[in-house]
Amino acid sequence: MTRLRRVTLLAAVVTALGSGAVAVATPATAALPTAAVAIGDSFISGEGAGAYQAVVDVNGVSQPFPGWSAANNNAYFCHRSANASLQQANLPGIAARFNLACSGGQPKDIASASNTRTNGRLVAAQLDQLRAVAQTNDIDLVLVGLGSNNSSFTFGDVASLCANRFIADAWTGWWEFWAYLNGPVPQEPCTDADLATAAEVAAATAETTNALRQLLTTLDQIDADGQHRIVLQDYTNPLPPELYSSFWEQDGRDDTRDKFRDLGAERYAAGCPIHRASLAPGQRFSAALGTIVSNSRTTLAAEFPNADLVYLNVQRAFDGARLCENANSPTGTLATPVRIQDGPTGNPITSLSGYDKIAIQRFANACVTYFQTCQESWHPNASGHAVLGQCLAAAATTANRTLACVRNPATGTLTFQ
Repeated sequence: MTRLRRVTLLAAVVTALGSGAVAVATPATAALPTAAVAIGDSFISGEGAGAYQAVVDVNGVSQPFPGWSAANNNAYFCHRSANASLQQANLPGIAARFNLACSGGQPKDIASASNTRTNGRLVAAQLDQLRAVAQTNDIDLVLVGLGSNNSSFTFGDVASLCANRFIADAWTGWWEFWAYLNGPVPQEPCTDADLATAAEVAAATAETTNALRQLLTTLDQIDADGQHRIVLQDYTNPLPPELYSSFWEQDGRDDTRDKFRDLGAERYAAGCPIHRASLAPGQRFSAALGTIVSNSRTTLAAEFPNADLVYLNVQRAFDGARLCENANSPTGTLATPVRIQDGPTGNPITSLSGYDKIAIQRFANACVTYFQTCQESWHPNASGHAVLGQCLAAAATTANRTLACVRNPATGTLTFQ
């Protein structure tokens, strides 16, 4: 990345013509070390990539892993990973990297402490954390991932909705509805309206744009030299447009028939407990998230004409390596499979074969009560973040205002368009 730097010399220079005055110089102010910073939600913090680091909470206390049964609002569960894309990207000229993103982060968390909203974590506002970084570093690059969680919908809710409907459809017969005190168990595939309506996308766009506006304003106030690039990254879909053919049916049963437990277990083991009919709405949902980011950039580019804003489209960065896109899934994929635990044990259940619906309900309840036991599901894994790191490295140096990072399904190579 090329950066113009302003070096301030504290010197008295007298240039009066013919005066013969002598200039007396004082030492130059030392330049601050350059820094790259990550802001936003789980796709930026490194959710799914493991090697999670301790996080300083809103009270200034460093929080290491608190145990699986701890409250999910613990700052540690921001899941800031040493394998996050920011940490893996090749960024020449950058001396330090700071991951301020938090899994589950919403636009509100940019300017306000996350714990001031429902289900927020005990971390300070990301702008306050950014100001602290700027006191000792010259911020040259900011990676932002924002929009998948907002006041209208969240990625986690969308993912769990579609997965739970598939699991219920596979294991619960239609004649058993009467046994559930809370009414019928939803089992139908997800539709577009289940994921995000046009009105919700519009509201999310406005909310995201406002948060980014606050970020840009703050950077203009605190950056040491006023030179910084902001990369607005959108989202990868962990699932393909269509499942590999071997996941379509099992023993003659597909997911349009009642009780397809073997098929349900097969798809769960592969990481993709999902109706095939839910895939297309999911793809459109991912595209809508991209639209949120793209439209936010367009609005802010007009408001901040001197800002160095790049929209990084990563929607095809995992082509050919999504869950259940190949027969050996989840081996070789770039996303984490759906995994739940039998209570807060730390031991993910990799197969549902042989379990009855009562046991599966118990597993699902663990995810609800201890969300940290399943929150890694359907996020980029460490290899996926390495790919996103390559995308970021390209976005850090491109002369374009938009950049699409596309993976060749056959070779795994990336191209940038």
